[in-house]
Amino acid sequence: MEDFEIVEMYWDRNENAIAQTDRKYGKYCRKIAYSILYNREDTEESVNDTWLQAWNSIPPQRPEKLSAYLGKLCRNISINLYEKLNALKRGGENTDACLDEMAEVVGQSSDVEEHLDLSLLTDCINVFLSRCDKETRTIFVQRYWYMLPVKEIAKENRITESKVKMNLSRCREKLKTFLQEEGYTMSITPPKF
Repeated sequence: MEDFEIVEMYWDRNENAIAQTDRKYGKYCRKIAYSILYNREDTEESVNDTWLQAWNSIPPQRPEKLSAYLGKLCRNISINLYEKLNALKRGGENTDACLDEMAEVVGQSSDVEEHLDLSLLTDCINVFLSRCDKETRTIFVQRYWYMLPVKEIAKENRITESKVKMNLSRCREKLKTFLQEEGYTMSITPPKF
């Protein structure tokens, strides 16, 4: 079934929209949630909450790219659930590592939310990524959007873990410099443990 047909089902309040969404994007959303939560039950809870939020937000929203819309919902729900559950006790060190790495570049999430227009920051990061080579872009997105472990990124890209780490380190430094040149100043606070 095409995305526009699924979106129309939401607009018509046809409950089959959720089943069609799960059939087409369930695996995709479960991968996003699991890479953040590292727990099957929490992953299912996050995906179910994603379907509920999609149901409640379409309408009035009419997403042009349903996969991106659902991915963003799922990612945000999963991060919120991760924070709520204090995932360090449950094997979620990778998620903490991703969040801490980006905190070095853009500050803690509360700092960013208080001091920046997030849509402008997102646009700026997208401009930065558009200027990067394909490999760097892919690794960056895999790490900071999908929150994949370095080991998995290395395996998927057929490169060494040390190359992934070096690529990410250099990319973060370049992004930090780029953001500063664009006028973003971040107050960096050490991560809370």
